[in-house]
Amino acid sequence: MTVRRGIALLAAGLLFLAGCGGDRSADQATGKRLSIATGNTTGVYYVLGGGLADQIGKNIPGYQATAEATGASVENIQRIVRGDSDIAFTLADSAADAVTGKGSFGAPQPIRAVARLYDNHTQVVATTGSGVRSVADLRGKRVSTGSPNSGTEVIALRLLKAAGLDPEEDITRQSLGLPESVQALKDGDLDALVWSGGLPTPGITDLLTSLRGQVAFVPLDGVLPAMRAEHGSAYAPGTIAKDVYDTPSDVSTISVPNLLVVHERMDPALVESLTRLLFERRAELEKIHPVAGEISRDNARKTEPVPLHDGARRYYG
Repeated sequence: MTVRRGIALLAAGLLFLAGCGGDRSADQATGKRLSIATGNTTGVYYVLGGGLADQIGKNIPGYQATAEATGASVENIQRIVRGDSDIAFTLADSAADAVTGKGSFGAPQPIRAVARLYDNHTQVVATTGSGVRSVADLRGKRVSTGSPNSGTEVIALRLLKAAGLDPEEDITRQSLGLPESVQALKDGDLDALVWSGGLPTPGITDLLTSLRGQVAFVPLDGVLPAMRAEHGSAYAPGTIAKDVYDTPSDVSTISVPNLLVVHERMDPALVESLTRLLFERRAELEKIHPVAGEISRDNARKTEPVPLHDGARRYYG
């Protein structure tokens, strides 16, 4: 656990070097500054996005990048389409909804994939005193379903419905980002939270460390069949190994791939350079967060139904 906390602290420090936040306006006229839409500040998207911004500035001549904190997947896709961001992390299920015009999207969205990255794991954490041992046990409880327009929110609502619960009627629902959800659990204002993120997620590490013995993961294998039947194979069985968060045993969960996406009109030469960077600088990204080690060329092109950008396709050959 000391090592993982050290990783989180190192990553947080590097984010400042990577230029997280900040003003794009000075560089927009030249088109040389790129905005990366990430996620909550204690999630993996934000940490890895900071590392990616740093590597872009060092290795793609003429470009600097900024990692922006956002509500994550759905919001990130909306930012790409509006032109507010240039590069975005997103869950594959939200991206699939975007290109097919389903779910949160009323029409197909003009996004293209750069690469499939690593898998997110759905992490449902409840207080031990709440008696929650399954998703169905969330009935009548105070539950954070994630930031509005986030991939976490999409998954949380689908999880609840798969367990036979109405998210608007059967729980006291709060739409909080991960930092706020963690704090609300610490303060006794929530019974449970839902989070979809890489392993380990710094905010979840903080929660389990601070409230050791007072919170626990809720297994999700019971709702996976209904999730897959309703929403398809993007939802796969996963495991949170006990050594990830120093828990008493492994926990069954649901995994969903993450994609890196851009607008379909982005310059193919720039996308090719960005794709190359992911693989040539993967070791540096892995120092920022270990999930970068899961990025593989064999899986990177497996982004269906989201089409690969022509620049990415050119790199993969």
